[in-house]
Amino acid sequence: MDNSSIRLDGSEIAGIRFTEGALRVRFSRAYIIKTMTGSAEKTLWWQAGELILEGAELLAPLPEGAADPSEATAFICVGGDIDENVYTYRDMIPIPLESRGHCRCDLGLRDTDQRVRAHGEVIRLVMQDTPHYIEHIRPEAP
Repeated sequence: MDNSSIRLDGSEIAGIRFTEGALRVRFSRAYIIKTMTGSAEKTLWWQAGELILEGAELLAPLPEGAADPSEATAFICVGGDIDENVYTYRDMIPIPLESRGHCRCDLGLRDTDQRVRAHGEVIRLVMQDTPHYIEHIRPEAP
């Protein structure tokens, strides 16, 4: 696979924590789109992982219930922006992601007006376990 990225829309967030200047968004199911150079087809996978923003400052209060471990899936993401220096990734997170400098996270959540909003100095994505295949995504016929 030549290119992989998390599709934020529909990805399942199991918890959101802010401690000691670090924001941690834990995905129980991050939906990953994988593409190969020269192929029109893509594949859809899911994998657990964590988006970490260090040296962070919250720009809005964390959503209610964000750190409740009793819920298997606390929130469903509906998209948003991840800023990494001069780049803005809209509705996706590139894999891998690890960067220093101006970093920002602004994620929307289904069924609420609350957002996960913070900026910081370091951003990284840590994927866990192995990806699980879901399906092939074929291009629509013209």
